[in-house]
Amino acid sequence: MVQCEMCGKEVSSPNRVKIEGAELDVCDECTDFGTEVKTQESSSASTKYSTSSSGSGGSSSSSSSSSSSSGGSSRRRDMFDEMDEIAQDFDDQIRNARESKGLSQQELAQQLNEKASLIRKLEQGNSLPSDDVRKKLERSLGVDLSAGGDSEETEWSGGSSEGSYTLGDVVERKD
Repeated sequence: MVQCEMCGKEVSSPNRVKIEGAELDVCDECTDFGTEVKTQESSSASTKYSTSSSGSGGSSSSSSSSSSSSGGSSRRRDMFDEMDEIAQDFDDQIRNARESKGLSQQELAQQLNEKASLIRKLEQGNSLPSDDVRKKLERSLGVDLSAGGDSEETEWSGGSSEGSYTLGDVVERKD
């Protein structure tokens, strides 16, 4: 016996229904809330590719994310692991480097081929620079805007000998 994914009722033969973009196994009473999806279990390999390419954008993304959730999440983790974190004081670094070179926001924007409003937002800390803009700023101003992520990891690798940390080991008080 399987439970209905809408109401929780025990069902011996659930119906496959698409409700607001999600495919659910529901009881006969909850079938009216969505449109019934025809399942073809005989040739799963051929239907996997045909349904994802011929289906609408919502159904293809939901079916591919549910069928290969572990593969998709590992790719996302890899992407974020490779990205550099931006320094917390990037706005001050940009402003100080620009002023030390004697450039106005408008002049720096022209040099980088960006809008002056973007430079203003970056210096105020209202916006984070994209990777392209960050690289342009680092090249033009001679600053390193990426956070020192490696130093945090090495700091923890040499920690206590027993390997357990408490909150008191990590937090610094501002008394």
